[in-house]
Amino acid sequence: MVTLKTLQNECLTILAQTAIIALFLFRFMIDITQYLHCIQKQVFFRRARRTLPHIPIILLIFLSTNVVHAERFVWFGSYTGKAPRGQGIYVSRYDETTGDISQPDVACTVKNPSFLAIHPTLAVVYAVSEIADLNGQPTGGIISFTIDMENGHLTQQSVQPSNGKGPCHLSLDAQGTVLLAANYGSGSTLCLGLADDGSLLPLITHKKGAPGGFIQHTGKGPNKTRQETPHGHSINATPDSKFAISCDLGADRVFIHKLDASAASLAPHASASTQPGGGPRHFALHPRLPFGYANNELDMTVTAFRFDAAKGNLKKIQSVSTIPDSVQERNRFSTAEIAIHPSGRFLYVSNRGHDSISLFGINEQSGELTLKSVEPTHCQTPRHFAIAPGGKRLYAAGQESGTITGFTIDPITGKLSFVNRIIKVPKPVCIVFSRPLSPGPEKP
Repeated sequence: MVTLKTLQNECLTILAQTAIIALFLFRFMIDITQYLHCIQKQVFFRRARRTLPHIPIILLIFLSTNVVHAERFVWFGSYTGKAPRGQGIYVSRYDETTGDISQPDVACTVKNPSFLAIHPTLAVVYAVSEIADLNGQPTGGIISFTIDMENGHLTQQSVQPSNGKGPCHLSLDAQGTVLLAANYGSGSTLCLGLADDGSLLPLITHKKGAPGGFIQHTGKGPNKTRQETPHGHSINATPDSKFAISCDLGADRVFIHKLDASAASLAPHASASTQPGGGPRHFALHPRLPFGYANNELDMTVTAFRFDAAKGNLKKIQSVSTIPDSVQERNRFSTAEIAIHPSGRFLYVSNRGHDSISLFGINEQSGELTLKSVEPTHCQTPRHFAIAPGGKRLYAAGQESGTITGFTIDPITGKLSFVNRIIKVPKPVCIVFSRPLSPGPEKP
């Protein structure tokens, strides 16, 4: 994705480099001529001492102009209800070299865009609209937006009902063929097909038990306040697009649905349970090993599973706390987001109330987790965080503090180090990065 500004910057860089090279060659030819003259006069070393120091300076200037500051857009979803409220989706520019994030601008106004996703190949962003009424229907909304590549602003492209209350999560399959979404309020999941331009197609429904694009979850848990009914909280396609894995907080289960991306359909397949009262929220598959992990919102744990990609089955390995056992009043805290580092060696979970991010080491043989550290987020209620492409930095969204905080990631240990740069965004609850805005290889 190339912008006019990016092309202008690259052209100026090339012109500057060309001018410096020409200057260097011109000065070099003069020096050679002078050296030959000096040799004849037996004063070579005296002249060299005056001329040679200029060469490294010229080389340093040349190399400094060769630093490429790759940029991406980064969007922030927000809650737009109670004050202090957000206005919709915000956008900033992210500098991969420095880690700097520009002051955010409103990309578009929309009600409660609480979760975002970007198409893998098209300039399209997707958002849930976490509402209870869409054009008079008792449902939330799923919206697609086209991206203005000059400034990252978004224009509504299409909208479809979520066919349930409180849509809270969405994702796309790796090929960008379908969109998957979860409804928290009504405990359901759905699959929508995408047109060639990335716009949303209507939900496919079938009669007489044939698979369609909608599944209603069933079940409940022991927590009478939060688990009286199913609450679908996330859904993600497997890399081969054969299955979709959905965490249901109310049912204490991780459901595995058969996914037919070509038909935009889902069918019940299998499920795995966490511990009673755990409340699974989000799920992360390991990038190269047969393991998957669910963070349990209600009891502050992570459950590790072995995943059989061929059969579409999950087998529980362990559950481990995200904070030390010595921490008191755990019932006031809840986990929020989970992510695995691109290296596959580390796993991170955010803890609301405790306002921290837990770092786990992943045993690559067994899939078991070991808690390594718990770092303060320097923001309040970290509902979401994102590891920046390339795996060098992590950014947390503080819902109640209205701030985005940044950290560097140690490539050896995975440890987070707070970078004292705070970006203000009203009620931020989701972070998503674009592909690079300038040509070059994509970083994972």
